[in-house]
Amino acid sequence: MRLVSPITRLWLWRSRWALIVVAPLVLLNLLVALCGRSVVFPLSPFFLRPKAIALGRYALHRPHCLGIEHPPLGPLINQAETKHRLPRGLLAAVVEVESNGRVHRISPAGAMGPAQLTAGTARFLGVVDPFDSAQSLEGAARYLATQLAHFHDLRLAAAAYNAGPGSIVARTVPRNGETEVYVERVMRAYQRLRPPEPVQRTKPKSPRAHRSKP
Repeated sequence: MRLVSPITRLWLWRSRWALIVVAPLVLLNLLVALCGRSVVFPLSPFFLRPKAIALGRYALHRPHCLGIEHPPLGPLINQAETKHRLPRGLLAAVVEVESNGRVHRISPAGAMGPAQLTAGTARFLGVVDPFDSAQSLEGAARYLATQLAHFHDLRLAAAAYNAGPGSIVARTVPRNGETEVYVERVMRAYQRLRPPEPVQRTKPKSPRAHRSKP
């Protein structure tokens, strides 16, 4: 019979407890990556509670759309922009940058749906199902319109959507390594998605009649 040394027993004991601790972490991150179609590091210890909440919301939502396609986002975005008097193309740009139009997306930070609403923001906006396209876009348009009405600036409104209105100090975009990049991406998408400005045509001047001198 082969005896196990105390060092080996200690190593096995620690490995077992490490597996017990790590396994749920890896499972959570893999589920977020699989269900939310995101890139998540399996051992990431960040945003565990938001990710768990997002997976719970996803589990409640998924049975309602099995075998049923979500409606196209374009008409819903146009309707929400019109209702909340947003510049045409602004909400579309935010949705493109946030989720690229993926209705079931879950971010590595636990944001949900096409507009990537966090659980707290969704609750604040009264959005029951952040994965429901109509609810998500309606809430996002209302939130974005509130920021635009407060800051009167497209760039600051986009920054507030990303980092929260409290992050805007001295009317400047936060320089945190993320928000400034996010704002530039939104503005580029907005310039591409906004309708072209109508061309003002000037009427040609009629030639003045030449009068002969007496």
